[in-house]
Amino acid sequence: MKLVKKLVYIFLFITSVSFAQKIKPDLRTPYKTLFTHLYFLEEEHYNVAYSALTIRGLANKDAQQKVVKLKEVYDGRGLVVDFKKVPNNPNYLDTIVSNNSETAFHRYYPFPQQLHDVYLEKVGTKWYYSKETVSKIDKIHKETFLWEFTWLQKHYPNFFKETVGGVKIWKPIGLIILLVLSFLLYIILNPLIFFILRKLQRFFIHKTYIKSLELLHKIARPIVFIIILEFVRKVLPTLHLYYDMNNFLYLYIGIAETVFWAYIALRIVDLFEMFYNDFKKKNLTKLDRQLTPILKKLFKWLVILIAFLNILTLFGMDPETVLAGASIGGIAVAFAAQDSVKNLIGTIVIFLDKPFQLGDWVEIGNVVGTVEKVGLRSTRLRAADTSIFQIPNSKVSEADINNKGLRIYRRYQTELGIRYDTPPDLIQAFVDGIRQIVVAHPDTRSESYNVEFSGFGDSSLNIMVNVFFKRLDWGSEQSSKHRLHMAIVKLAAALGVEFAFPSSTLMIEQLPGQESLAVKYDTDKAKIEKKTKMVLEEFEKESKKEDDPNKSTIPDVYSDMESD
Repeated sequence: MKLVKKLVYIFLFITSVSFAQKIKPDLRTPYKTLFTHLYFLEEEHYNVAYSALTIRGLANKDAQQKVVKLKEVYDGRGLVVDFKKVPNNPNYLDTIVSNNSETAFHRYYPFPQQLHDVYLEKVGTKWYYSKETVSKIDKIHKETFLWEFTWLQKHYPNFFKETVGGVKIWKPIGLIILLVLSFLLYIILNPLIFFILRKLQRFFIHKTYIKSLELLHKIARPIVFIIILEFVRKVLPTLHLYYDMNNFLYLYIGIAETVFWAYIALRIVDLFEMFYNDFKKKNLTKLDRQLTPILKKLFKWLVILIAFLNILTLFGMDPETVLAGASIGGIAVAFAAQDSVKNLIGTIVIFLDKPFQLGDWVEIGNVVGTVEKVGLRSTRLRAADTSIFQIPNSKVSEADINNKGLRIYRRYQTELGIRYDTPPDLIQAFVDGIRQIVVAHPDTRSESYNVEFSGFGDSSLNIMVNVFFKRLDWGSEQSSKHRLHMAIVKLAAALGVEFAFPSSTLMIEQLPGQESLAVKYDTDKAKIEKKTKMVLEEFEKESKKEDDPNKSTIPDVYSDMESD
């Protein structure tokens, strides 16, 4: 039995030795060169002489120092080679520099974004780290490991070099010191950054707003956090943590910085909106007030999209692939949502052309109403019956728009019918009286009006009244009409003018023993002038009253309703 066990042990020993002997330095492909460099620097397979074979043109001792430093750079920056993506083709051509195989180089970049100066190149039939890479290893190493902390590691007491539970004592102490330094940086930088931002605001804007100070506080804090994270990023490699821990920490530092930058950009958008509204306060139209929130939303979504794409690159996705995917995705979405894209373009056209403002009474195609809102997709109109119409902006931008809100005056025309038996002198007096009422009316244009005896109707003598009201909203127009109508009715009553209405009248002018039924009119000129003057004086007194008892009580939703 003991003999069998010995044979098994001998067999396993021989197998393991033969397997270990199979892994030898190999430089025929980029994959094998990177594997040779990193594999023989692991504790289980440590053979720095084998690893140094990946560098040519240097003495073996110098080459060993270079490969060790490069490995420390990889670990310190948390860079892990994904061997699944490393080409194993001995004739691999780099496609980063050129997509043309005739001008491409036999190069491979393990980390094209993080370490663009580090790459392999083919020399003869083998792949080595390039001469450019070798010449820059010391510089990259110094940039990765701050000399101040490296110096401290060499001079701290031997006690810190002792190991407890497989971890050197100085590493957790270094982490505690890093946290304390980060906290002190926050205490110092937070008021300093706010002070600088406030000075910049005063320099460019020359004003101080309470709301802007709140936004500056919100911007200052993430800026401080970004500075602290960059400090941690610089110091972290000198702690010589495990490369997988460094990789984890660098990933989430990158995500945190992206989130903070996005937050800063969002607050800057809010700041610009506030400054723009204040700067354009006097010249800001209603449509501009509608435009700024839309632009604000667009910029904020753009910031969020850029932040999301950047986070994808942090997880290892190639930036060109991300951009290409975003472009293709954008094209696909555009084709799938052509109507939405048309409406968005229509929105841009509306805000650039400004055919109407919010609150204008407009006619768009067959729809008439007040413009309540212009959104990204549609324009909302409220009709005279308070119903809501949502018209796609693509149709609005192409339709014929009658903007009645741009009228300078509101025209009002009506006809007054008086009885056929009204004497000519009384007709003239009535017409003259109405003219004087129009001139005295505070809401009508006294230099542009028409009051004339316009013709003969079926059952009346027609007097045309054509005036222009200065107040444009619908409710004010109705109030102005009311005052005009009441003055005309009072004038007619004072002069004894009667209004006609469609009728058939059989008149017996004289019956035996009875007076004539014909209407008797007082055509005394002095009396007519006196009565007209009394009506006008009464009208002028009412017009001068501050509180108009006849003010319209029509709800606001009718405020821009078109008159019949």
